Amino acid sequence: MISHAASQRAQELAASGVAFVTATVVRTERPTSARAGSVALVLTDGTIEGFVGGACTEHSVRAHALQAMASGEPVLLRIVPFAPTGENVDQEGAVTVENPCLSGGTIEVFLEPRLPAPRVLVVGDTPIAGALARLGDELELEVVLVAGREVIPDAGDLALIVAAHGRDELATLRAGLTAGVPYVGLVASRRRADGVLGELRSDGATDEQIARIDVPAGLWIGATTPSEIAMSILASVVAVRRSTERPPQATIVPVVVAATAVDPICGMTVAAVASTPHAGTGDDTVYFCCEGCKATYARR
Repeated sequence: MISHAASQRAQELAASGVAFVTATVVRTERPTSARAGSVALVLTDGTIEGFVGGACTEHSVRAHALQAMASGEPVLLRIVPFAPTGENVDQEGAVTVENPCLSGGTIEVFLEPRLPAPRVLVVGDTPIAGALARLGDELELEVVLVAGREVIPDAGDLALIVAAHGRDELATLRAGLTAGVPYVGLVASRRRADGVLGELRSDGATDEQIARIDVPAGLWIGATTPSEIAMSILASVVAVRRSTERPPQATIVPVVVAATAVDPICGMTVAAVASTPHAGTGDDTVYFCCEGCKATYARR
């Protein structure tokens, strides 16, 4: 069971928009030093806050937690003294790894990534903008209402939706296209949209950039009310979020996490961080699960 301190820490990290993984021990077979219900938090630099097992167990938890953060998918990590094939075994939603450091026990740890909500910038003070904010919260999106002149989008944003009814539209759309925001939408009638796109083209926007603007924004569902229009727009945003295909030069910046490496002696996957035993420098750095493997490598 997660402790009060760990729960508070998780809430602080989530409120600050910091990615982390909740690592929960769900099952053990003796002998192990961890108990079912133990919970730790793993940060993007590989830091583990809490206890889920000894040093060798921590290596596997750290490495696979970093992979879970990078993919955004939870995974059940089974750490056993001897894997069925002597190697890592991947299954849907689970991975079994051999940990030669274990003294005979087995530990199963559920790794659940907690990633910041994608940011959606909505420009305008209109009923549609307000509806986007309300519905976006249900979709676990961080909808930020801003004025056109205050918009500073970046490639890490999921969407930029301009619902300003003619105010600061050109500069805002240009900013979104330049930053490479995956979804850029303009709430406007087709007639007015043609005029706005024409001005953008005259101002130097390329045909490729113009084609990236979803206008009128949203899927065609015959929407008429602000809430219906907002729903149609968010459906397009979700489609972009879940799609493996992104518009040209438009990719969502992934969570930056520490890299992993394979111990050349025992084959264990470890985090490639300064606190992990290692030898060499730069591209020639080799990482190990323990000082014993490092010493064996040095004698070669």
